[in-house]
Amino acid sequence: MRSNTVFGSTTFKLVSASLALLTSAFSFHVLADGDGAAAAPAEASAAPASAAAEKPLDTVKATPKGKLKNPYQDTDKEIVEQGRKLYMRTSCNGCHGGTGGGGMCPPLSNETWVYGGDDDTLFRLISEGTDALQKDGYARKGRENVVGPMPPHGAIVKSSDDLWKIITFIRSNYRGSEAKKYGDAPATN
Repeated sequence: MRSNTVFGSTTFKLVSASLALLTSAFSFHVLADGDGAAAAPAEASAAPASAAAEKPLDTVKATPKGKLKNPYQDTDKEIVEQGRKLYMRTSCNGCHGGTGGGGMCPPLSNETWVYGGDDDTLFRLISEGTDALQKDGYARKGRENVVGPMPPHGAIVKSSDDLWKIITFIRSNYRGSEAKKYGDAPATN
């Protein structure tokens, strides 16, 4: 008897991964400047960018491991709503689901996040992706059945401030158990 299954597990995972990559590419295209073109370089006489406009990857490079701290509280409803919109706009929902329940990637509703849930780890994970995080010495705290590594989003999220708002939204909804609320802080060198 022939199975009614259209896609096998491997095919489904490949299709899901392809859709996630397309979603991320589309987000980058839309967020760059609306038509996919890179923004024009700043004039030499322009004032230095404020911390709110600093790119996530620049923040990661400039901050020692273990020292990144979210300036927002997950009880600030306005910031949480801004973070929710950014979560959707930057396609976090493409892999983690619109409600954070997962799909092809770990659900945000897990009790323990794969690399931990402290500010520094989350910021670096989203900015650099899992491959760079592992190279920087971060170890997995949990195991998940995932399609592949998390790609870096540091070039997709416009500013460090926006990334902190996304993290604030995530934390406002997904906390894990009280004992593991934000995971363990990474070891500092």
